[in-house]
Amino acid sequence: MLHRSRIGILAALFLLTGCSFEKLYRARQAKATSPYEQIDFHALMKRYMNKEKPNSVEGIYSVSGLVTKKGKGFLGNAEKEKTTDRRENYAQVAIMSDPGDTGRDFVEISLDKDYLPRYPIVGEFNFTAGKSLLLYKHLDHKSKNSNYTFTIDKNADILEGVRVEGEGNTTVTYKLTYIKIAAK
Repeated sequence: MLHRSRIGILAALFLLTGCSFEKLYRARQAKATSPYEQIDFHALMKRYMNKEKPNSVEGIYSVSGLVTKKGKGFLGNAEKEKTTDRRENYAQVAIMSDPGDTGRDFVEISLDKDYLPRYPIVGEFNFTAGKSLLLYKHLDHKSKNSNYTFTIDKNADILEGVRVEGEGNTTVTYKLTYIKIAAK
């Protein structure tokens, strides 16, 4: 009888602490040693990017953003430009080719969270006809997708994208800068 009550108390404590089997498994795996070399998703991506002849756009990038507003001043005589938001290196993403008949040349994968079983595709890139520009569609979980036009430097180490929207007498410019931090 005493044995059953201890089991009941332990079970109640286990449920009350909010532990899940998944968390326990992750903790055990983190402490476990293996005779094999282990690799996380970031290291796997770096190896993939170092393969023979990767596309120049593929890589791991650090993302920065800038939002500016341009419009007439209070008295309406001089045009003013104001930076409303600036974020330096606010995200890390991987850009990978997307083979097949998906209708997109590349996908953008968010690398902001560690140790996820799956990583979200947050954007799509397509070359223009002359392959001098990339058209980017940022996918938003709230169905507020936004489109940018990206220019590519010679080595594709820097990608710069711009989206311009009009709000009454004000023009809002969104600029994204991707700086390659891994791959050729």
